[in-house]
Amino acid sequence: MQDPDQPGAVRGAEIGGGEHRRITHRHPSLRSRHCPDALDTIPSSSAAPISARSRTGLAMRPVWTKADLVCSVLQHILQLEYRGVLHMGAPQIAIIGGGIRGRIFAETTHHHPSAELVAICEPNPARAAQLGGELGVPTFESIDALLDSGAELDAVVVATPDFAHEGPAVAALEAGVDLLVEKPLATTSEEAQRIIAAAERGGGRIVVGFENRWNPLFRTVREQLRESGNALVSQRALLQDTIHVPTEMLGWAALSSPAWFLMPHSLDMATWLSGAEPVEVYARGVRRVLPALGVDTWDRISASFAMSDGSILDLDSGWVQPLGKPSVFEFRFEIETTQEAFVLDIDASGARRTTSERTTTVGSPSHDHRGRPVGVAADMMRDFLDAVGGADLDLPGAAHGLLITRAIEAVHRSLETGAVQPITS
Repeated sequence: MQDPDQPGAVRGAEIGGGEHRRITHRHPSLRSRHCPDALDTIPSSSAAPISARSRTGLAMRPVWTKADLVCSVLQHILQLEYRGVLHMGAPQIAIIGGGIRGRIFAETTHHHPSAELVAICEPNPARAAQLGGELGVPTFESIDALLDSGAELDAVVVATPDFAHEGPAVAALEAGVDLLVEKPLATTSEEAQRIIAAAERGGGRIVVGFENRWNPLFRTVREQLRESGNALVSQRALLQDTIHVPTEMLGWAALSSPAWFLMPHSLDMATWLSGAEPVEVYARGVRRVLPALGVDTWDRISASFAMSDGSILDLDSGWVQPLGKPSVFEFRFEIETTQEAFVLDIDASGARRTTSERTTTVGSPSHDHRGRPVGVAADMMRDFLDAVGGADLDLPGAAHGLLITRAIEAVHRSLETGAVQPITS
């Protein structure tokens, strides 16, 4: 891990299990040919000009030259930047993955007043050309090609499939930039740990995209739970998709499961609302519909967790619901305390559309009247961009991402063994 008191370090501690980071950036563009070591002098605050020192090292009366003045001004600016007093230039952002999620993050960055979208990495040539053309940015086949181009970056967003986070995340972090990675952090604890190790080597910050923390309903309930102080008894979450998701929307469903694709959302929310962590789990599952269609994965998984505060958490997730459902997803969350109960129907917009064939939910718009993305994913992305720009924000970090990965691993071990499995923190 880079020393936080050295130039270019990310200051503070990373959020995730009560940790936090404040981001401050170096600006190599300020390095002057007149004083090439200006960046290396921070945080020195009163260095005399070179011409003010004798060969013996004894201080002499300063004789300021034009070059000395340039160096002094640059050093002063850099000292202000190092201390977070001054932020110069919009953060430069690249998006890895041009699918549904990558498009949301790219468009949000494109419209952000204090960030600049500089590149998109997408291996599908047609998709890359379309998204890059719409947003007016260059595209690359891979993050390696992007980094080899010499592009100046402050942060990278990894919006690749669940199983493909490690490669681009490690590459970005080893390049010293900050990272927003879609949930889950990784699909094995070994991969997650390698991502974290890359951040320690490069000095970048990791934020994991648990987007439901930006849902105002969940935020309101969390505040009310804090205010009441009542002990938690149980939490229950039903999060399920129609069969459209694993058979049409995702080309890689066989490499995932309802536990990897859906449960990180509800498990993160349960820990965020309660402040407790999962300590053990017992899971059951069914493999019937999708294997018959040639998609070798689970149809539905139910998992019961024991939590560190003595409460219980039951999660139920599947992705084989019939296409006639009003919405492509259904999300119901229940919380029970010693004195109160909450029920949240997250998918219910309050509006429906009926035709001669079916009734569907009228969802919230994906863009506002000015074409800017709206919704929890866009709100999360805006906070990440603000954090990269220096804002002090409470964001889910690597430690918490690793915990969620270990918990979902334990769910799959329980499915395989038929036994309760411990969850290491």
